[in-house]
Amino acid sequence: MPARVVRYQGAIVRDHHLLLIHHKEHADGRGYWLLPGGGIETGETEEACVRREMHEETNLAVAVERLLLDAPGVPGGIYKQRRTFLCKVVGGEARPGYEPEAEAANVYAIDAVTWVDLRDPGTWGSFIQEDEATFPELLRVRAALGYPSGVAGST
Repeated sequence: MPARVVRYQGAIVRDHHLLLIHHKEHADGRGYWLLPGGGIETGETEEACVRREMHEETNLAVAVERLLLDAPGVPGGIYKQRRTFLCKVVGGEARPGYEPEAEAANVYAIDAVTWVDLRDPGTWGSFIQEDEATFPELLRVRAALGYPSGVAGST
């Protein structure tokens, strides 16, 4: 897929838990957890983009509260920048959504969702803790939300 400029993503928080989606690649079955999000459409505001992406990928209706983080993209990644917005659930039940863009849907599917406890990254499991892109990003989200630094319970 061609490089894009900004990935708009949502930190959906409920009762000290953050929602992650799981992408599973069709070619090799490789999977990874990440915040839901994607690219903005022509004429769309940032907040409208985040609301649309959250609904498409998690089946949740959200209220966008504020910009939480504005950070560079993952080196070598599709996006040059990531803007993470704090979101609150206003309707729906979290479940795997879909990728409407054919070029992405041909590469991966969203096959699971999970809520991780922001109070203790040690409970996130090695699959998330060993992810070189997602784990540091989740720690930045925790810090931006005012959770204490450090990773209690991790090895």
